[in-house]
Amino acid sequence: MDSIYHSIIEALIFSSDEPLPTSEIIKAIKEIDGSETAITPKDVEASVDYLNEKYEDDEKAFIIKRIANGFAFATKQEYAKYVGFLSSVKSKRRLSQAALETLAIIAYKQPITKPEIEVLRGVNSDYMMNTLLEKNLITIKGRAETIGRPLLYVTTDEFLKYFGLHKISDLPKPREVDEIMKDADFIEEKRKIMMNQIEEIVENEVDSEGDNKSES
Repeated sequence: MDSIYHSIIEALIFSSDEPLPTSEIIKAIKEIDGSETAITPKDVEASVDYLNEKYEDDEKAFIIKRIANGFAFATKQEYAKYVGFLSSVKSKRRLSQAALETLAIIAYKQPITKPEIEVLRGVNSDYMMNTLLEKNLITIKGRAETIGRPLLYVTTDEFLKYFGLHKISDLPKPREVDEIMKDADFIEEKRKIMMNQIEEIVENEVDSEGDNKSES
């Protein structure tokens, strides 16, 4: 493959707001350079590997990751906490501890029914399930072959994008999850998120009180 396509593929991935599938990369190249252009999915994979090796040699802070059956630029793990410190995640994008717990159960046990989720959590999960459905992090995939034929839930491509995963098998193993939960950086990041949420609640209450006083 001509080396110019390394730069073309790099530009296409860089310009995309969503993980860019191999098929879209090939389609864009053939639309411009002609349908007879000799480029295959293996060529795209090889180009991405070449670019990542180049980034590594140049000590760049980013790489191209395979996410949700596509390619996207991502900050290297060792720099993620610095970027995270500067990023102000909007509250609507945040997931509560209960939502994360519900989502984790679905991710590891899918396909799974709501009654099964509630048995594992020990509480009603109607609100959490609706929240995850609205955020398109889970979806319905048929019905179980049990009494009442309850709905089966699975994670979506949006779930993969949200957590920066290429495929569901990239999820950390349960043992790894325990280790992550005990990691000092994770605990500190969790503390910051909780403090930010508390500050938002306090600010909203102050704003609400101010509005009530002005109305009276």
